[in-house]
Amino acid sequence: MSDDADERPASDGEGADGEYVETLRANREEKDEFFGTHPQSPVPPEHRDDFDGLDYFAPAPEYRIEATATVHDDPEPVPMETTAGEEVRYVRVVTFAFDVDGETHELQGYKQRPDDREEPIFVPFRDKTTGQETYRGGRYIELHPEGDLDDGDEVVVDFNLSYTPFCAFSETFSCPLPPEENWLETAIRAGERDWSPEA
Repeated sequence: MSDDADERPASDGEGADGEYVETLRANREEKDEFFGTHPQSPVPPEHRDDFDGLDYFAPAPEYRIEATATVHDDPEPVPMETTAGEEVRYVRVVTFAFDVDGETHELQGYKQRPDDREEPIFVPFRDKTTGQETYRGGRYIELHPEGDLDDGDEVVVDFNLSYTPFCAFSETFSCPLPPEENWLETAIRAGERDWSPEA
């Protein structure tokens, strides 16, 4: 596993940030264990023996960003292309507005079943790292807000939890591609980097 955390000792300080970083690292270790050993791992079996962990950006508490929600009471359908060349239908249920590096950005959140409170809000996105430092098909975040969202609610969008979809590991998986409305004009250097068996 590659993680730049040692280059950023300021993130390891005492207090909330230090606790957050330790929790994040523990979660990453647990995921690496799953990917390297579990029969349902997306890593092809022939690569699991040599798998030593995913590649991550350093933990970055500053990328745990408070976003303001705008809820769509009459959600519009958004067809998303997949890596298999098909389309899958989602509906746009919420818009998240947030600031990064002094500029305001927006990401759309989607569901396939908008009335299902148990279904997480799906936030696929591309950014300026896509295709260079991170997977060319974009990354995903899943949000699990407590209760129903209302306009103006603050929701933490944690880019440290952004992950690479399974289709990056094996063509047996088909994954939605982030629609253009979720292409960020900034670099989000948090979360998972690109992975390949040669890395």
